[in-house]
Amino acid sequence: MLVKTACTRDCPNTCSLLAKVKNGRVVALTGDPEAPTNQGRVCVKCPKFVHRVYDQDRVLYPLIKEKGQFVRASWETALDLVTDNLRRVLAKDPARILYYQGFGSRTALKLLNRRFFNLLGPVTITKGTVCGGAGQGAQDLDYGARVSHDVRDHDHSGLMVIWGRNPAVTSRLLLPIMTSLKAKGRDVALIDPVYTASVPLVTWNLAPKPGSDSSLALALARVILESGQEDRDFLENHCEGYAAYREVVFSRDLETRAQECDLRPLDIVALAQKILDNKPVSFVLGWGLHRWRNSHITIRAIDALGAVAGSIGVKGGGVSQGFEEYQPYDWSVWGDARWPERRRLYMPLLGEELDKADPPIEMAMITAGNPVAMLPDSNRVKAALERVPFKVVAGHFLDDTAELADVFLPATTFLEEDDVVASYGHSYICPINQAIKPLGECRSDFDLFMALGLRFGLTDYVKSKEEWLRAILAPTIKMGVSLETIRAGGAYQPDIPKVPFLDKKFPTKSGKFNLLTEYEEPAVFDSEYRFALMSVTPKGWLCSEQTPTDHVDRLTVSVNADVGLSLGFSQDELVFVKSPFGQLKAYVNLNPKLRPDLVVIPRGGWDKRGCNVNVLTRALLTKVGEGTAYYQSRVNLEKI
Repeated sequence: MLVKTACTRDCPNTCSLLAKVKNGRVVALTGDPEAPTNQGRVCVKCPKFVHRVYDQDRVLYPLIKEKGQFVRASWETALDLVTDNLRRVLAKDPARILYYQGFGSRTALKLLNRRFFNLLGPVTITKGTVCGGAGQGAQDLDYGARVSHDVRDHDHSGLMVIWGRNPAVTSRLLLPIMTSLKAKGRDVALIDPVYTASVPLVTWNLAPKPGSDSSLALALARVILESGQEDRDFLENHCEGYAAYREVVFSRDLETRAQECDLRPLDIVALAQKILDNKPVSFVLGWGLHRWRNSHITIRAIDALGAVAGSIGVKGGGVSQGFEEYQPYDWSVWGDARWPERRRLYMPLLGEELDKADPPIEMAMITAGNPVAMLPDSNRVKAALERVPFKVVAGHFLDDTAELADVFLPATTFLEEDDVVASYGHSYICPINQAIKPLGECRSDFDLFMALGLRFGLTDYVKSKEEWLRAILAPTIKMGVSLETIRAGGAYQPDIPKVPFLDKKFPTKSGKFNLLTEYEEPAVFDSEYRFALMSVTPKGWLCSEQTPTDHVDRLTVSVNADVGLSLGFSQDELVFVKSPFGQLKAYVNLNPKLRPDLVVIPRGGWDKRGCNVNVLTRALLTKVGEGTAYYQSRVNLEKI
């Protein structure tokens, strides 16, 4: 039997999948060839999800902690304990309860998790994001609302410029389009300070100094403006702030900008000429651009470059950064309007926020997340959570965060659930159709919160999945896409155009595109540390979703080969990586293709396995969008 479903992990591809089920067990997970997005293709992580479901270390029963040790408990006992503590703290002050909802599962019914807490009272929740907040915030400033080009539209480009993204690992939907463009004799350019697996797949590559992308965007714009071949009509008639933007662009000469991004002026001129000679140009932005303090300047500078190049509101053009994954839903289902003044703690600063919380947090519930592994300044996050008197975690494994719990509730995987999922990488709505029954005593978040709702007498809250899905999807259903259509395989969101802003009208105050009019220098921290730390997405796993047996014994730190040899390192030697916030041991990989001013370490490993790169990263908000500035971290390497 084949069951249509989709990947719900924290990934922009949100691939449509087919689960092959035999005797009640998933035996294979492949791409759905009928899906217009991934067209049957999947990444190397996809088959591992099957092994994750049946892994010997997956927790299948509720656990409660007694005298520091987990013991098996019934759901009745576990929920009694959770309910009693909720009632106790609610009676004192709802703000002393923290609900932390991570991004490990991003589906429609997960909106109901926060609704439950909103029905209880003004409990503390989080704000900000560890993902694309800076990108969305910056593009909202420019466009009025971020809307990207449909992925399929990039095939109409004369030139694709991929900026700060590694399609070979994070964007499989782009790979066939890249291949198609090259087959037509068109160029695909990649801009990334890190030498990634995508470099051999493109025809043009620039590796600027980490964090200098805004200088490169402004330099490219200057070359185009000096040539007199800019899109003058769009700049003069459909943009706000053109005069001020020109002042920013011409405030420094090409040589100075080239020095800022550590590139040769002639390479910048050559790329600018390619942009002019191969219109339309699609600029496809990655998530690495979000992870700096001044990310908004970088993204707005690239948006403005798109305007100069004539890429805005043009088929095959655009500056595409992402989609609103909750666009198909009725946001009122969250219930946030009940408590507009409630306390919210910054997710990227969770350790600091918990330390200074007044009143303090006395109970925390965490679902779909592993903040100890995924948040910056991990040591402080862990210490702060340890001080919270009562903690509940729902998940699959006893990871870093689950180890701290007083109650662990075993959650289902997407293969054991019915739901709907949208994407932040495309505009297709996908079905989550249950392939197998939940293993052991695992429960979905939906069933967990409905059970809690019954215990609190929330009769209007406790409804069937069918009722809630229709309520959540009401805006989409109203536009003519039925729940049945989605369940049968999926559908594109009807209100998302394939090519946005064709009419050159923008949902801004003036109705025009807002150009960057002020420039801020890139922020500098910990300059006494030699290397910029690039904590990148690895090919083999996603975020912290590994099993205990999947973990390598140590992470690998990649460094320029000549630099590593000058420090006395040999290949695969175990060294210390140190930052102002912590240290870890890692094996050295001497890579001759890396820039000499950075090191690369994969993110998502567990702290208890010595593989958590976030013991090194700085907890810092982006200036726009409340994102996380992971890359504003520097390290040294030392012999052991």
